Amino acid sequence: MYGKAFAPEYQGELGAALSVNSSYEEVLATASRAHADAGTALERSRAALAVAEANRRLGRVADAGDAWRESYRSARTAGDRGAMAWALWSGGTLARQCGSLPFARRLLTHAVALADGSGDRLAHGYSLAGLAETGRIQGDYAAVAELHEQLLAQGRAHGEARHMVWAMSGIAQMHRNTGGYDKALELFEESVRIAAEADDFRGRAWSLRGVADVLSVQGQTDRALDLLSEAETICRTMDLASALAYNHKMRANVFYRAGRYESAREMYTLSLREFREMQEPRGVALSRLGLAKSRARLGRDRDETLAELGSLESEFARIGLRHARDMVIAFRAELTAPSAPETPAPRCDATTLGSPAVPARS
Repeated sequence: MYGKAFAPEYQGELGAALSVNSSYEEVLATASRAHADAGTALERSRAALAVAEANRRLGRVADAGDAWRESYRSARTAGDRGAMAWALWSGGTLARQCGSLPFARRLLTHAVALADGSGDRLAHGYSLAGLAETGRIQGDYAAVAELHEQLLAQGRAHGEARHMVWAMSGIAQMHRNTGGYDKALELFEESVRIAAEADDFRGRAWSLRGVADVLSVQGQTDRALDLLSEAETICRTMDLASALAYNHKMRANVFYRAGRYESAREMYTLSLREFREMQEPRGVALSRLGLAKSRARLGRDRDETLAELGSLESEFARIGLRHARDMVIAFRAELTAPSAPETPAPRCDATTLGSPAVPARS
């Protein structure tokens, strides 16, 4: 069993004033007032943490960076190791969002150590979860698969729906990326159900995106687009800028898989602009890849596409995104593969004629 979702990153008086479903503009306003009124270093740290998280979710990365560092400094002044761990968790999460994955690992590793000595079980769990997600995004599944399972078991043991949804959707994503579509769909759909029953709107939006992804791979385009529209409504209601951009990128993926390349190009262009505005390199690079593939299908010069793929491969290697780099390599191989001749129609003079095969749709 599990209870209603809650947001442990909103601490002290903020925990009573805000919920897991508060819009991030509301969180930012409330936390900013609390920071201005804070009378102790610990209160300042807690308020700055909420300011950091609101700005991060809104895509304001510079403000988020300033806020988590202030939260850490105030927590250190207060001598509270748990608060220091929460601040480093926020900083590590921001670093991952910005594509600085090695830095994210360092911050989250320190957060785990601080939380372990503080007795703050939630800070410890969230920091471990951050490490697991960073490894998963890098494609290091062997290193983090077991950790995801452990965190799911902990979430179930303590009845924490939000953590269950996070861990379950992460496991689902690994199954999806390794071709286990049926298992991925089962887990994503269970995540949607748990998030709905726990009133975790944000978790529901991310899980719906996962369901849509798998359904579109299986050819259920219309159903996938409907689910993404439902998730987009949640993202807009809660001011989830990053989640909304990833929703748009997934909509582009769905169009691409359905062979609707002009619609895909339009949506990739939109998500690319959104990611650039919030300075999120991972989203920028993934949108660029989708855009390059769509333009190639629409007749872009092959050499221009290959040059773009070369740039993207370097970018994915820099960020540390193994799965995305594999996608670049696979598409380049498809573009450069020798074209097999078509089987000619019978002719009385036995002349064989062939024409280049059209690359298969991905």
